[in-house]
Amino acid sequence: MKTYLDCFPCFMRQALFAAKISTDDVMLQRKVLNRVAEELTRFPLDATPVEMGEKIHAIVKEITGNKDPYKDEKRKYNEIAINMLPRLREIVNESSDRLLSAIRIAIAGNIIDFGSLTDFNIENSLEHALNVDFAIFDYDEFRSLLNSAREVMYIGDNAGEVCFDRVLVEELNRMGKKVYFITREEPVINDITLEDAYFCRLHEIAKVMSSGSTAPGTIIKHTNKEFKDLFYRVPMIISKGQGNYETLSNEKRPIFFLLKVKCSVVARDIGAGKMDIVLKYNLK
Repeated sequence: MKTYLDCFPCFMRQALFAAKISTDDVMLQRKVLNRVAEELTRFPLDATPVEMGEKIHAIVKEITGNKDPYKDEKRKYNEIAINMLPRLREIVNESSDRLLSAIRIAIAGNIIDFGSLTDFNIENSLEHALNVDFAIFDYDEFRSLLNSAREVMYIGDNAGEVCFDRVLVEELNRMGKKVYFITREEPVINDITLEDAYFCRLHEIAKVMSSGSTAPGTIIKHTNKEFKDLFYRVPMIISKGQGNYETLSNEKRPIFFLLKVKCSVVARDIGAGKMDIVLKYNLK
């Protein structure tokens, strides 16, 4: 996905929010905004929005000295989400279609996104995802490819959300699939790191590994060799969230995008409405 001019105000909003939670020093906050504004004057529109996001958060870290400004928020939502696991599993166990319910639950967790939102309600998101129709629903293709795939790459998105992802990973395990669960290399916004995956004990049911990406998405050219080798080998990839959609939507690989649409630019690009839920096959 390319960058649109409509993304620019969001870049500045994201920079200001990150600067404010990184430091109380108004002059440093202003310095962050000035640097980001300079970067925007030369940022190419054919690059993905995530590439600008990577620059923004590198600037915030450099100027404020805070390497993980969202640390407390990540811990908070990891704890909230892990306490919800018994109820989420019960929903799947009582469902007439376990796989579809697990997909809906995974998408519900995608609301925990400080890159796009600063205010959200997890309970409302769960209720919405369990009951609303999909705007894009490539479920037949998902089931068909899953039936023949022995291995699945699952690219995670956010802390907290990972515990919702676990429900789907558990269902994939139950179906006999080997799952590789992918995280970011280091803290960026509230995106998932190895630490978050281990907190939710994903390592007990999946091979957990970092993509090597320091961006709030998966920029293939910035990933490590282990990730690239796996990405171009596995027969099926599950990609969570907007950041991964923005960076992987043009890749010619068997990717299923699972997300809640949280901005009008992504909505226009993917062909859905804001706050719609999506299960989209990349090769359809």
